[in-house]
Amino acid sequence: MVIRRTYEGNLSLIKKPDISKVEWSEAQAAHRQRFKEAVAYAHAAMANPQARAIYEQASAEKRKRAFHLAISDYFHGRNLLSE
Repeated sequence: MVIRRTYEGNLSLIKKPDISKVEWSEAQAAHRQRFKEAVAYAHAAMANPQARAIYEQASAEKRKRAFHLAISDYFHGRNLLSE
């Protein structure tokens, strides 16, 4: 079981899926790799004080988590770490 907390603080309990026998297509494998890179970018952005401040401010305005906004920025080609 996995417990998740929403931005508003609500909890949900879901059953963790068993994906141990899944064979990913090339497109799925490529997307999973890109998502791994997006998560690495988000971790780096949260470790950078300037980028974190920007994401924290945006997260308050959009009512989303700063980490998730950083992942979204990576997929949309925005990179605060290179600016």
